[in-house]
Amino acid sequence: MTKTADSVWNECLSFIKDNIKPQAYKTWFEPIKPVKLSGEALTIQVPSKFFYEWLEEHYIKLLRVALVRELGKEAKLIYDVRMENTYSSNRPQIVKIPSSNRNPLKPQKVSVPVEVDKRELRNPFVIPGLQKVKIESQLNPNYNFENFVEGDSNRLARSAGMAVANKPGGTSFNPLLIYGGVGLGKTHLAHAIGVDIKDKYPDKTVLYISSEKFTQQFIDSVKSNTRNDFIHFYQMIDVLIIDDVQFLSGKAGTQDVFFHIFNHLHQNGKQVILTSDKAPVDMQDIEQRLLSRFKWGLSAELQLPDYETRVSILQNKLFRDGVEMSDEIVEYIAKNIKSNVRELEGVIISMIAQASFNRKEFSLELAKQIVDKFVKNTKKEVSIDYIQKVVSKYFDMDVVTLQSKTRKRHIVQARQLAMYFAKRMTKTSLASIGAQIGQRDHATVLHACKTVDNLTETDKQFRKYVEDLTKKLTF
Repeated sequence: MTKTADSVWNECLSFIKDNIKPQAYKTWFEPIKPVKLSGEALTIQVPSKFFYEWLEEHYIKLLRVALVRELGKEAKLIYDVRMENTYSSNRPQIVKIPSSNRNPLKPQKVSVPVEVDKRELRNPFVIPGLQKVKIESQLNPNYNFENFVEGDSNRLARSAGMAVANKPGGTSFNPLLIYGGVGLGKTHLAHAIGVDIKDKYPDKTVLYISSEKFTQQFIDSVKSNTRNDFIHFYQMIDVLIIDDVQFLSGKAGTQDVFFHIFNHLHQNGKQVILTSDKAPVDMQDIEQRLLSRFKWGLSAELQLPDYETRVSILQNKLFRDGVEMSDEIVEYIAKNIKSNVRELEGVIISMIAQASFNRKEFSLELAKQIVDKFVKNTKKEVSIDYIQKVVSKYFDMDVVTLQSKTRKRHIVQARQLAMYFAKRMTKTSLASIGAQIGQRDHATVLHACKTVDNLTETDKQFRKYVEDLTKKLTF
């Protein structure tokens, strides 16, 4: 017998009816109408957004069991939510929202000795004094693999992340270092690995923490003379996820304590996951012994998403928000926002807000207005003042020193680089550049540009200066 939406939903209802009170069944399940069955995906219509949220919060387990019985393990549930006067429409509008299909993450408990030198082991996340240390994973279940769209730009990192989630500590990807530019999904992927591990191995203790918070906890432990407790606490973690590990640079004490924690975890088959906006080779002021450990496992880069991936990301975001938008608008946004995923999603959020609050229809014109604001912000012309500040900061000097008459080699090179970038990145004349950078003439600027070109080809360290400054000034 061929299954239909009605037949599948009726079977689900008979199972649900046996498992909840009659009043609850009457209130929350009788008003639901089956709409469509497409493969393993059943679409049901609910009367309101509140109705959908209540079902997701209180009955998702029951719905999941009922659907799996009828449609198998790959069963999916999609809600058609009846929205009154949504956005600019005067008639009720139906939006499609997929079920999150996941339970909230459970608290984790770790057994510790009741007496550690006759005092409690201190958990830096909660007030101490408990014999059973309760550790919140700090994970966000909304950042999962289901809504992390795969493309050529992130396939290696995503696949490695899934391998780690399937066998934490048991692959050669330990540590797994995920690196890439701003807004490309490093934090999302790190959370997704942690969330997947908690789904598959509920007994494992997973902890996500930013390097800034880790550093602050270490400083507090030194002040309160509980450094050993701090180390012991982190050595009990099964999966440690540290975000933005590049911020450990220059913090010798924190690097030292992290080195010992890392060694203990790695030797005991525990998984370490790190994220950074730099590749290990570009990290500065990080101890060599720590850098070499970062390179032990796999360093996977997240690159800028290509056009097809950007379209998929936008479609995924719209689907999850229950919003319909024409392909023409989606393609326009994808063609014009290329820098990062966060900006792509930001445009969609702005579109929904404009349509909702200002009673505007989704249109190409509205998309152009919003995209223009985003693109203008990212393509702002760099000023000569800004270039001088960035170059001075990079070489650890002030702007006055950069503009001075001194002939010290490192200051001359910094001044020449400032002139070189001013010529490359602004439309200012050579004479004007010279006047603004230390009252030089146009011939000096021309000479500076030629010198920079020559040194970039012949001097490896100087080429590194140019690359670093290009990145700083471009972003």
